[in-house]
Amino acid sequence: MPVRKKPSPKSKTSGRPIDKGSRDQGDWRKETLARMRALILQADPEMIEERKWKKPSNSMKGVPVWSHNGIVCTGETYAKAVKLTFARGASVPDPSHLFNASLEGGTRRAIDIHEGETVDAGAFKALVKAAVAENG
Repeated sequence: MPVRKKPSPKSKTSGRPIDKGSRDQGDWRKETLARMRALILQADPEMIEERKWKKPSNSMKGVPVWSHNGIVCTGETYAKAVKLTFARGASVPDPSHLFNASLEGGTRRAIDIHEGETVDAGAFKALVKAAVAENG
């Protein structure tokens, strides 16, 4: 069984759950990101969560990142969508066709979730598990 990489002390965040850093987004985006976070952790309870890439464009809160033997996916909120980008998504089987964004790239794939849309929980968890397996 491969050894799971631990984040370096420099990249480790305050340890607060990722959904707590999105408080200003007290709308559907915060709820959507929290729901997807819960599904990610259900799919892989050993997933490491942290915030990376803090910059003014994200109010210095950083980007939620979930990893297990490498980055699995990131979650970002935009005015019209919550975007979950899978770092190696082009290599991950997607029989339910959840990927609907960044389809042209050679490596990444993303899921854009718009207000009022839902994502099949079982298909999403299967996608997360496949992404973890792709990381080795």
